[in-house]
Amino acid sequence: MNKTTKSLTMDEYKTFISTALEGFSYTTEDGKEHKFRRNERLVMILQTEAVTFMRIGDVLNMTLNSIVKDGNTYRLDVVEQKTGKARKFEVSKELYTALREYALNHGIKRTERLFPVTERSVQKQISIVANYLEMTNISTHSFRKTAATNLYETSNYDIELVREMLQHASTVTTQRYIARSSKMIKEASKQATDTFLIA
Repeated sequence: MNKTTKSLTMDEYKTFISTALEGFSYTTEDGKEHKFRRNERLVMILQTEAVTFMRIGDVLNMTLNSIVKDGNTYRLDVVEQKTGKARKFEVSKELYTALREYALNHGIKRTERLFPVTERSVQKQISIVANYLEMTNISTHSFRKTAATNLYETSNYDIELVREMLQHASTVTTQRYIARSSKMIKEASKQATDTFLIA
């Protein structure tokens, strides 16, 4: 799945999130009308994945206790399912506050999973929104890839930083995550022109 999954541009990301938050009506191939209701849980899952750079399975296993107050800061205190590595990155107060409010609004205790749904269920909801928006190759993994690509572009192409945030063992793996945007290609082309076209 990861090979064909694409990252979203920031405009696509914002459109996807706002569409899932607002809800919409759609027609299936068999001609039946359906309503996709406002889905705050899906939005919180995908935003948490993008903000923390975590895999979807790790996001779905989070509790409020997965975020520990450490002085004036907050940090993730989770062990990744796939790698068994501890993830102890600092998280913003804003993310913690959003997750705490979400838990309060939905009667979720600190020790309970914030998002008691399956990956398959999340993927199904993503597919409905993506189809409605006519986006292709969007999966749960797209949001981790989107975060990686955005960080790569905004950090002046610091692949080592992206590798660390994704907790990859090697930048070779990280390079597969990063979408080479047309903007990056255009910039590289301009740089090559400016550098080598002398006469």
